[in-house]
Amino acid sequence: MPELPEVETTRRGIAPYVEGYQVRSIIVRQAKLRWSVPETLSEIEGHTITAVTRRAKYLLLSTQKGTLILHLGMSGNLQLVPADRPPKKHDHVDIVLSTGKALRFHDPRRFGAVLWTTEDPLRHKLLCKLGVEPLSDAFYAQLLYNVSRKRRVSIKQFIMNAHIVVGVGNIYASESLFKSKISPKRAAGQVSLARYRTLVDAIKQVLSCAIEQGGTTLKDFVQVDGKLGYFQQQLTVYGREAAACVVCGTAIKKLKQGQRSSFYCPTCQT
Repeated sequence: MPELPEVETTRRGIAPYVEGYQVRSIIVRQAKLRWSVPETLSEIEGHTITAVTRRAKYLLLSTQKGTLILHLGMSGNLQLVPADRPPKKHDHVDIVLSTGKALRFHDPRRFGAVLWTTEDPLRHKLLCKLGVEPLSDAFYAQLLYNVSRKRRVSIKQFIMNAHIVVGVGNIYASESLFKSKISPKRAAGQVSLARYRTLVDAIKQVLSCAIEQGGTTLKDFVQVDGKLGYFQQQLTVYGREAAACVVCGTAIKKLKQGQRSSFYCPTCQT
């Protein structure tokens, strides 16, 4: 599933090619995605995309008329292609630009979304209750410490809660906890303020590194130019069950937490 780094990589990839350009037309080949593509989507035609931003894992394409809200779902991606290129199977929506290019939404599983709003997009029902952005100044140790008091949920599930902080997906949570030497099994309420400072720094570093490397190549994710991400080459614990810890040599362990696999070093992480 594309996570925050993959979505941010996509945002950076498409922004220079869509910002400042007019939407010539919208082509919808398959409207039945996670939520049906609204017929009002055609309202964007003839308007210029003024900005491409991101909120959590949602991409926001802003115009004076309204905002296009995109979510890549489980297997979706966006690619810039010549507008006259024949579509492939699962190429569901084209945003045809005045440049002759099309921003093409491809989603085999159809868990993604292409939505339209003329209201403030941050007040949209899908976005209004989201937590803070992990790479912003609003994400800091004291916040996590305060919210976590008396919480028995594991620290890994806590930092993956999108109502608290967005975009810390399964891979990045495991990597951040390893970097901060915190066991994924530890209760969130038992993590000290000092350790939260270390964890916040680790999350910011891991996500920033993943963005710079173009995301994590797992299954279907590709960048806007069709290339794969490379961050998985730097994974220290995720997917490395029984392999030697890169720090101490202890075998990496795997456990299930909330239907997700967690990977950790039982020696380094306490």
